[in-house]
Amino acid sequence: MGHICYAPSPVVDRDTVAVLALLLAAFVSVAASSPPASANQPQQASFAVNTPAKKPSPGGGGGQQATTSFVVGNGGGGQQSNSLVTDNGGAGGANGKAPAGSGGPGSFGEFIAENVESYAVNKQIYAAKVKNGTGMSAVDAELSAAEAGAVRWVVSADGKGKFRTINEAVKAVPEKNKKRVILVIRPGTYVEKVLVPYTKHFVTFLGDPKYPPVIMWNDTAATHGKDGAPVGTVGSATVAVESDYFLASSIVFRNHAPMAAPGQKGGQAVALRVFGSKAAFYNCTIDGGQDTLYDHKGLHYFKGCLIQGSVDFIFGFGRSLYEDCAIVSVTKQVAVLTAQQRTKSIVGAIESGFSFLRCRISGAGQIYLGRAWGDSSRVVYSYTDMGKEVVPVGWDGWNIQTPERSGIYYGEYRCSGPGALAHKRIGWSLILNDVQAKPFTGTHFVYGDSWILPPPKLA
Repeated sequence: MGHICYAPSPVVDRDTVAVLALLLAAFVSVAASSPPASANQPQQASFAVNTPAKKPSPGGGGGQQATTSFVVGNGGGGQQSNSLVTDNGGAGGANGKAPAGSGGPGSFGEFIAENVESYAVNKQIYAAKVKNGTGMSAVDAELSAAEAGAVRWVVSADGKGKFRTINEAVKAVPEKNKKRVILVIRPGTYVEKVLVPYTKHFVTFLGDPKYPPVIMWNDTAATHGKDGAPVGTVGSATVAVESDYFLASSIVFRNHAPMAAPGQKGGQAVALRVFGSKAAFYNCTIDGGQDTLYDHKGLHYFKGCLIQGSVDFIFGFGRSLYEDCAIVSVTKQVAVLTAQQRTKSIVGAIESGFSFLRCRISGAGQIYLGRAWGDSSRVVYSYTDMGKEVVPVGWDGWNIQTPERSGIYYGEYRCSGPGALAHKRIGWSLILNDVQAKPFTGTHFVYGDSWILPPPKLA
């Protein structure tokens, strides 16, 4: 992704955080006691849009600041290069601390109230569907029909399958496909650049858990395409999934381009880009350097995956749950795990966010949990083990001048490990309480009860 230079973020003092936490607790208590909405309401209640509250800038405090500069080149194809300037000062906060704008319409408090209500409503709807025996344990009708007519095709580079290459198999999937097509990909290395187009839904890549097949390519944002122009970040992906209801199990997605050096332009090298919705990944490896996983758009679920990279290596506009995943930094310099953005320019992206549940963070370098790509970034880590490489402040505001008065929502809930230093986190991030965390700590975050299915077994 392209990057922008910015000034260090100010630090919120402990007194301000404590007062706001008390106000928020009172607000949430009232909201949580409200009667549940009717089960006849739509399943997917939208997030509130967090608009900046008009409050005076907070005071300083929280210790001295130390600034680290790190240029992570980007920019190929007309994109900008940028600097990562990080504020290492920090102000600890009490459990349940809230950002400075937690009171009015569109605020953090309203966001929590609406999402707790959404969680309760969805739970009632799914329970009713299961009780009435509709669909496959409440799976939506379109998906249920597709699974009933599933077919299997074998892909094997040695010629012992129906297809030798993954691209040949994807090409054979009918346009506007309505049946699950399981591509059983035999062990081996497939040097291919693969696109699953938006017209071909219900495609599965199924590998062998003991010997997972590797799909690899080496494009970067600076690589020139057929038209002679740089392909950009989007075009650098080894595998791009633009269709809905995609599933992958035991697959290695790899971009083996050399890791971008600090200051290098066009160094983004995406291993996997997911643009379709209702996509699930089980026990997959997503391996690269800068911008490894482009969680572009839609509802996504990653279970038991290994994701490796350096800067912004999980980024995009998706609404995704990462459960039991290993997140590993492969750089000895500054690593940034996430760069999430909510935007009105992409349908559904204003409701997006990343939730990490029971994950493990490790690797090399100085690891930041995330930095704000825009003023409405949303990322939460729950029950996550954080290695010592995670920097004490945890988060970075990137180019946002006053993150404490923006729509940025960065939270942690019951995390552990030497890097889970709640008392040293930057003052505008959140240490969530039980009520605040509930919307993020399950597949309900991605409305998964209606579409998440276990992976097929390898016959």
